[in-house]
Amino acid sequence: MPYECNADLPKQVTDNLPQHAQTIYRKAWNSAWEDYKDPEDRRGDADREETAHRVAWAAVKEVYRKDDDGNWVRKDD
Repeated sequence: MPYECNADLPKQVTDNLPQHAQTIYRKAWNSAWEDYKDPEDRRGDADREETAHRVAWAAVKEVYRKDDDGNWVRKDD
């Protein structure tokens, strides 16, 4: 179920994140999808997809933040 390209990402992601942030999200999601395939590697009763989304958002938040208008911008801008 990994995402092949940014256009395949959920609408919530493509509608809100800049292109570069979408790429970060996609790569982190795909990596987490593989890394957390075994239930014992996940926290609590989180399923694989939920875990991948959490990891992906955390990766985006390393580089991007929301500005005062609610737009995602690079932290160094």
